[in-house]
Amino acid sequence: MQTIALNDTLSLSRLVYGMWRLADDLDTSPGHVQRKIEACLDQGITSFDQADIYGDYGSEIVLGGALKAAPHLRAQMQIVTKCDIMLTSEKFPERRVKHYDTSAAHIIAATENSLRAMSIDHIDLLLIHRPDPFMDAAETGWALDGLVQSGKVGSVGVSNFKRHDWTLLQAAMSTQLATNQIEISLVTTDAFVNGDLAFLQEFGVKPMAWSPLAGGALFSETHSHIFGALERIGSAQGVDATAVAIAWLLAHPAGILPVIGTNDLARIKKMSDATRVDMDRETWFELYEIANGHEVP
Repeated sequence: MQTIALNDTLSLSRLVYGMWRLADDLDTSPGHVQRKIEACLDQGITSFDQADIYGDYGSEIVLGGALKAAPHLRAQMQIVTKCDIMLTSEKFPERRVKHYDTSAAHIIAATENSLRAMSIDHIDLLLIHRPDPFMDAAETGWALDGLVQSGKVGSVGVSNFKRHDWTLLQAAMSTQLATNQIEISLVTTDAFVNGDLAFLQEFGVKPMAWSPLAGGALFSETHSHIFGALERIGSAQGVDATAVAIAWLLAHPAGILPVIGTNDLARIKKMSDATRVDMDRETWFELYEIANGHEVP
């Protein structure tokens, strides 16, 4: 599978396995998680996406159990995780309200917690999960730079940032931000026209796409018109609708890296089918038109 260089030291596989629901599976045993990881690696999917809050702060721990049981897997993986969202949770009864925390103290502590939870000694890519309206860019930038300099984090980036959020933080840092993970799918197409992708392309930054299947909504009755087109195109090429939806993102010249999450082992084993889909310009626009409900002007 193709890899995409985010900077001089970090490359990710073109498809990324998202572990958002890892702790929600009925089977979270180390052996079962290991089989998911190996199913990805067998296809050349070497990059794995986490966040401290996933699974109510449980997903990183589930991954850590698998890496403790099979430590040889770590050298074959690039691990992405995120921090700054502070959930109200039974695990943190002292919190009165959901909020963001981009203070240096929290970013450093969250990184240490993630390292322990996942049983690893470094994080390949750390992302600020959401823009923080209370962010002190100088303090946040100092913390991120320090984590890279310490070797605990290889590269840093952001998620859900707009251009002004990106430039504010980048101006306070010596380390170059490596990526912005944003929502893009056939259900959420705004990034193609609102400047989100154009800004990243201008500076050669490769975006990651979360929820590329709209959290499963793409296959609901509400979006049956899109699903029907995906099935038709996929049938002609011997793949399912999921592969076509992901291929639609892969075809874009921005170099989008879709983050695909599923707990179904059979579906995991088919993730790379998306790389076999022939997505020409006219087919891309056909799906774009169907998704938006009208032809382009």
